[in-house]
Amino acid sequence: MFMRGAQFFLLGLLCLVTTTYGQPAPTSAATTTPSTKWSTQDGNVSLPNFRFGTGETLPELKLHYLTLGTAHRNAAGHVDNAVLLLHGTGGNAHSLLNPVFSDVLFVPGGILDIQKYFIILPDDIGHGQSSKPSDGMRMHFPAYDYDDMVRSQRMMLDQMKVDHLRLILGTSMGCMQTFVWGETYPGFADALAPFACLPVQIAGRNRMMRYMSIQGIKFDPAWKNGDYTTEPAEGLRLANTLILVMGSAPLVMQKQAPTREAAEQYVDRYWARPAPDANDMIYYLNASWNYDPSPRLESITDPVLWINSADDYINPPELGIAEKMVKRMPHARFILIPISDATRGHGTHTAAAVWKDYLAEFMRQTEPKP
Repeated sequence: MFMRGAQFFLLGLLCLVTTTYGQPAPTSAATTTPSTKWSTQDGNVSLPNFRFGTGETLPELKLHYLTLGTAHRNAAGHVDNAVLLLHGTGGNAHSLLNPVFSDVLFVPGGILDIQKYFIILPDDIGHGQSSKPSDGMRMHFPAYDYDDMVRSQRMMLDQMKVDHLRLILGTSMGCMQTFVWGETYPGFADALAPFACLPVQIAGRNRMMRYMSIQGIKFDPAWKNGDYTTEPAEGLRLANTLILVMGSAPLVMQKQAPTREAAEQYVDRYWARPAPDANDMIYYLNASWNYDPSPRLESITDPVLWINSADDYINPPELGIAEKMVKRMPHARFILIPISDATRGHGTHTAAAVWKDYLAEFMRQTEPKP
């Protein structure tokens, strides 16, 4: 889940650009916006005097989003076809427009056919074109967390006059936000689909690698407490190296780099890609610091389809957490995708062909009754 400039992490071979965790593609060019055939509509909202959980405020919090399709209202006047798609750490509103996701789901007759559904893709706080530290405040930007992100998403929907969601589907960081949505706004969505995360405090190896990445940037003398004139390149390289390992999947990496020379070239290309802004990276790596929906899982009464993959290094199945936690949600189903040639480690969350049949069944089961 991280990085803006090196977002090819996600699906490696498939060149996903959905979060920073995942496999980097062995191609040379880097971009923050994948090519897409989808004609999106841009939108922006302004949230005045936004108060963060820390008590800090911004005079204006700007949120950017993209949409596809058209909102539909039922006989009672409520929106009944809106789908909120939440990207991962370091991603943006374009992340889930990646063809391996959108070309499977958004097409005519697809599970999220844009002729039927109104798709909403936000830039979260600290990401994309929304307000972030690199806009000028640097390390004086308020310390945001996932609760702030979800609350701002709800306020954004209010301004958009979207009063109900057919589905919330979140990947990686968006997966964790989906659990927060379920606890904070029960009943606002007909269904929740969190992909590639765990609903517990970020601890163990996950937090260690986030913390080492953050500290690696801060220990770089060029960082200067965030007031750098040139990016702290060595700190960013260390952070990005840790993130590469964190998002890796052995089977995919072995296939992409089957020789010593190929492996070294792979890393050289990866390091040559543009890095994210260091302060932005510190903030979004740390945004999960107080995430922990586990004490209130019983309050998530919406139907939940929760999917992880067995080769996810960030959320490894041997922890046994998911099997315990899913039992505490009254209408939840957990699917663990076995390792195969189609899975991509953590980035499997964006490889829609792998799990689309589960989502199709889930959408049928949660279809509102007339």
